Parts: sequence; C-alpha cells; structure tokens
Amino acid sequence: MKILVIGATGTIGSAVADALAERHEVLCASRRGPVRVDMADTASIDALFAGVGDDHLDAVVCCAASGGLTPLDAPSDEQFWRGLDGKLIGQVNLVRRALAHLRDGGSITLTSGRFTEPIPGSSLGYLVNAGLEAFVYAAATEMPRGIRLNAVSPGWVRETLLALDMDPSIGTPAADVARAYADAVEGDAHGRTLTV
Repeated sequence: MKILVIGATGTIGSAVADALAERHEVLCASRRGPVRVDMADTASIDALFAGVGDDHLDAVVCCAASGGLTPLDAPSDEQFWRGLDGKLIGQVNLVRRALAHLRDGGSITLTSGRFTEPIPGSSLGYLVNAGLEAFVYAAATEMPRGIRLNAVSPGWVRETLLALDMDPSIGTPAADVARAYADAVEGDAHGRTLTV
C-alpha cells in the first residue's frame, strides 16, 4: 500500500511511519519536514495533496493533531480556541480533501486522545476529542467507494512523559501506540475509535 502519514516527525507519527514502512510505501509529511503541511491551514492541506499528484493513495494517517491545556479563563477567545483549528477542524478538512486522492477501499485514520481524568485546562481537549470521535462515527456512514474512517485515541505516551520529566510508568510506548494505527489501516474497522 501507499500511505501518507501526516505528523511523521512527532513522537507518535515517527513510530507510525516506521511501523508501516516495514510493509508499505510511506510518504511522510509534517510542519517542519521536507514535505510540509499545516493542519490549521486548508491551503496547506490542498498543496500537500497537489504534491502527491494523481498517483492515488491507499491510506492517509494523521498523527499531527495536538493541543495543549487551555484554561477556561484564557485571556482571549483566540488563545482558548487555538487547538480547535488544527486538531478538530483541520482533521475534518483533511478527511474532506483526502477522499479525492484515495483508491476505492482506502482508509483514513485520525488522532483524537484522552486524559486519564479531567484536570484544569482539559475542557477544550475533552470537547475536541469527543467532537472528533463523534465526527468519525457519523461521517463513516458518508464515506464513498468503500473508504474506511477511524480514529486512534492514544493516552499518555511514555516517550512524551520522559521528555516532560514526568513519571513514564503511566505511559504507553510509542511503538505500542503505532500498532493501533497499523490495525486501523490494515484491518477492517470502520467508524470506530481505537484506544490504546
């Protein structure tokens, strides 16, 4: 299969690209790599697919979704809603644009996420992740030509916790998280959120 992995320079994305590259041709894109894309910018998403050309893809995987903790009393609306554009709206725009570039029976895998429990600043993250998972569930009924749509909901990743000088014991190794993405691409799940 020919698979486009977006966010391929991040902790999860690089593990996903490595896992899929063992069996498939993988094209890598990220904000800072040689093939660039900004999930908050629809023109950037369009340019990414234009760069892929007419050679249709078998799968698109988005690991580029991120959003930090944002307090409800953030000083401005812009600061509060910052994670909405890239993680929720950006991934919805990605799905809409990817359809024209996927072969029949292809797949799209998005990234939601989860916290072990609500913490201060996590309300927007809960909203975005729940919205994305609801979108995947409902939009699965609209996918044309047998294209499958799923999300992966990783919790804390061990390598991220280490980088943040936090206790890594509550995290899942990135390689284990990558297996959930591979299952979404290579399996038959549709309209589901796979949790790690």
